[in-house]
Amino acid sequence: MGRSSSPEPLVGDAGKPRGGPPVGTVIEVFADVACPFTHVGLRRFVERRATEGRDDVRLRVRAWPLEIVNGSPLDPAFITEEVDELRRTAAPGLFRGYREEVFPATSLPALALAAAAYAARPELGELVSLELRDALFEQGVDISRVDVLTGLAQRHDLDFDPDDLTAVLADHARGVQREVIGSPHFFTPTGSFFCPALDITRDGEGHLHITADPVGFEQFLAGCFT
Repeated sequence: MGRSSSPEPLVGDAGKPRGGPPVGTVIEVFADVACPFTHVGLRRFVERRATEGRDDVRLRVRAWPLEIVNGSPLDPAFITEEVDELRRTAAPGLFRGYREEVFPATSLPALALAAAAYAARPELGELVSLELRDALFEQGVDISRVDVLTGLAQRHDLDFDPDDLTAVLADHARGVQREVIGSPHFFTPTGSFFCPALDITRDGEGHLHITADPVGFEQFLAGCFT
């Protein structure tokens, strides 16, 4: 499903973030923390980055809160359908701890925590963004629980107010301006890509079909590791 649009200017500031490796390229991605497609895409990107030895390429994961975009919270049964299909086809090694009964009622506080981590240090923001998704999809943790989020914030020595959605709403506004079409939507130095790791369709009877999209993903990676 990796569809590229016209080239975008390089997103983010080059430099050396405190405590992290030198940064040459920042890949901006708009996504919801409760989106299973994003979990696959980010995992695949991080694995490939490690293989390529390209720690200079970092992720800036911005909030694309689907409950705001869609006007209602995500339906746990709908997400479970996506997870089950991913387990069966494109990502059999992921989602081992996912449980529908602990799917978060809202993703907004978790997105706020990720934003607070980015405000502290860019590399910490990336780490927390990945940890939140791992907690939900691999450990079966309800990431809307304040005690869960507070514990994660304390572990990283972060100041965090779960009710402060200023940065989340700012990301959403930025995404609207950049014409984000869904979660995840990546912006690289050479173009933008929506859900580049997966091909997602529904047949005439409404059945969901998900397969890996190796061609789209390689095109996306070529834009990241220029």
